[in-house]
Amino acid sequence: MRVITGTARGKRLGQLNGTETRPTTDRVKEGIFNIIQFDIEGRRVLDLFAGTGQMGIECLSRGAAHCTFVDRRRDAIHLVGENLRLTGLADRAKVLQAEAPACLRAMAGERFHLIFLDPPYQTNLLENALKTVAAIDILAENGIIICESPLNHPLPELPAPYRRGRDYRYGKIQVTLYRKDVSAL
Repeated sequence: MRVITGTARGKRLGQLNGTETRPTTDRVKEGIFNIIQFDIEGRRVLDLFAGTGQMGIECLSRGAAHCTFVDRRRDAIHLVGENLRLTGLADRAKVLQAEAPACLRAMAGERFHLIFLDPPYQTNLLENALKTVAAIDILAENGIIICESPLNHPLPELPAPYRRGRDYRYGKIQVTLYRKDVSAL
């Protein structure tokens, strides 16, 4: 698992042992960053369910202003810190060990331009995180939520100004984007 481009291009990131964390595949990661490539520079990012931190680190490498990494697992948070030091990006990051719902509620009042949601599959964490993000309104105007889920996993519609975009398919993986479109109000 490597950083694709930017200041940390080519750096190999550490990985977690075991099967509890499922890193985003290179093919899916490349697809996501092709879609959002012009929405990264200077932006604030939230990498919820961070795992190794590769999505947020890729954003920082591409010029994001700041990234907050959240994961409930202590070993994951430790690895995110190591990966940030390895890439030289730790000065623009905050790393939190917390359960997603409580952490999201504590972030009320903050604004993020990009939010990555890639929780463990076969749980209701993705749907709950989406609904919580919309309810506490932490996505900045014209911001994007990027969701990774199993193919054909139904995701909810969110209330305005949140608008569900298209689904992208990569083998057995589905990537769904939501945007906060305030012009639609």
